Amino acid sequence: MHKLKKILDGSLYLITGEEHSKGKSTLEVVQEAAKAGVDIIQMREKGASREELIDLGRKIAFICSKEDIIFIVNDDPRLALEVGADGVHLGQEDVLNHPLEEVRSLMGNDRIIGLSTHSAEEAREANRKDVNYIAFGPIFPTKTKNYHIGTGDIPIVLKQAEKPVVFVGGIDEENIDEVLSLGGRNVAMIRSLVGSDDISQAARNIKGKIRKRLEG
Repeated sequence: MHKLKKILDGSLYLITGEEHSKGKSTLEVVQEAAKAGVDIIQMREKGASREELIDLGRKIAFICSKEDIIFIVNDDPRLALEVGADGVHLGQEDVLNHPLEEVRSLMGNDRIIGLSTHSAEEAREANRKDVNYIAFGPIFPTKTKNYHIGTGDIPIVLKQAEKPVVFVGGIDEENIDEVLSLGGRNVAMIRSLVGSDDISQAARNIKGKIRKRLEG
């Protein structure tokens, strides 16, 4: 029986993407980040085949299990189960193809379902859905999306939140302070970590900023 893992305040959430990693393999990125205290890792490899994703996913699952890191698979609940992930992350478009009731039935109550939201209204609606956490963004400009929504709604989203909220989209070591000062406690990053020359140091720096804000 798989044990449901909880997303705790102060989580640093790494989203993979080999296209951003300056020549390092996703597995190398995951190994470095895991040693530096990343709390959640999402496998998001848009160009990989299913066979490649299964192989990579099983390797990441092993690392995450050993380091007590939550492992999430992007988009595909069946793949998440196949590789032994702790959960799946779905976008607003994904739930049109995979209704949440079906995903929960497939995954069971002992796995995590995360849902992307892009407005305060979507975030409020997500509170009523059978998901374990809400991602909100993109906050700042990012190469993975052609728009961003800014920081203005962060306090509103947090005030109405009944589940953990993870802020995502263009967050880096410089602008994370703005997200944290508005009450953000959990942040997800792609390029700022994956594309860093020293992933371990970058992760430690960011974790330090989050921890300082939580304690302060």
